[in-house]
Amino acid sequence: MIERIDSFKNDMKAWRHDLHRHPELAFEERRTADFVAERLESFGIATDRGLAGTGVVGTLKAGTSKRVLGLRADMDALPILEANKFSHRSVHDGRMHACGHDGHTAMLLGAAKYLAETKPFDGTVHFIFQPAEESAGGARIMIEQGLFERFPVDAVYGLHNMPGLPVGQFAMRVGPIMASFDSFDIVVKGTGTHAALPQLGSDQIVAAAAIVGALQTVVSRVLDPTEPALVSITRIKGGDSYNVIPDEVLLSGCARCFSDDIQDKMKKAIVRIAKEVAAANGATAEVRFIEHYPPTVSTKEGVAASSRAAADVVGAHNVNIEAKALLTAEDFGYMLKERPGSYVLMGNGPGDGGCLLHNPRYDFNDEALTIGAKYWARLVERELGT
Repeated sequence: MIERIDSFKNDMKAWRHDLHRHPELAFEERRTADFVAERLESFGIATDRGLAGTGVVGTLKAGTSKRVLGLRADMDALPILEANKFSHRSVHDGRMHACGHDGHTAMLLGAAKYLAETKPFDGTVHFIFQPAEESAGGARIMIEQGLFERFPVDAVYGLHNMPGLPVGQFAMRVGPIMASFDSFDIVVKGTGTHAALPQLGSDQIVAAAAIVGALQTVVSRVLDPTEPALVSITRIKGGDSYNVIPDEVLLSGCARCFSDDIQDKMKKAIVRIAKEVAAANGATAEVRFIEHYPPTVSTKEGVAASSRAAADVVGAHNVNIEAKALLTAEDFGYMLKERPGSYVLMGNGPGDGGCLLHNPRYDFNDEALTIGAKYWARLVERELGT
């Protein structure tokens, strides 16, 4: 396996650089989908297109077993102006692969190429190339449009590169590895007035400020303080003049946690606090939530399978199965709500010089390409072994 996958490292590198040069945003990954489908078909893999608009699913069967695995890679880029100057930088100003989805796609294509050539397994593999991971919920839409009805799986697996983790290392954990993600808008309304005559109206600026402070008690007082959670206010907008108290102030922010129960409690607490604090200041508050992603929760069996495959590739001493959960979010959580499996982090090397996720100087580390492809291939060989 190692020698065969190493032999087409340059292919994966070329694929990755091509994808990096041509980034596409959520649900616009038409060129990327063409690129993926053309290569899957050239490997002799049956290819289906259209789920969530630009999704691609390749299906490879070997032997007679009814066991089925799903392997997922995300394809979309981010609306970021790239600061890199290398030859494969984005040709589209304002769009770039700043999260490594170009690498994720290239690695899964590399594994597909190897598995199609050798078929060292007994069962079926679905290679799921998903659009719109970045806040748009492409996984949810693929599922709603019948992903697991049309392509049923016994387990589903995902992977993400991690700057700061050395190349050749993996991190994973049983239970939540990434948080839920809900965003919200709070519109504080009242009667605006002249700043010199505040008694003639209500002060929505003061009410909004009080809400910001009060929301910090959600984590420290409403929830069990041993439960990891986060409420952040990220935007405050209101007023146009130095001497006018506005009728309306907008607060925006996000909430994150690691369980559905805590997620529900946080949302109810945010609504209650916003309305009651606004009322105490003579105003009203309307709260609108946007539910983005659930927590990403790996099963015990899924982590066991992933850790075995990763250990075969990089050695057990380079596999951390008790990784710290992150408050970042990932829409692969939708897939893990539907089927068991795991989500693992793979080392991308140092994050020095701004080479971090969602940064204009980020670039996926090409030295990790064969490691990721080998991990996928070994996972299939182990779980669908003949």
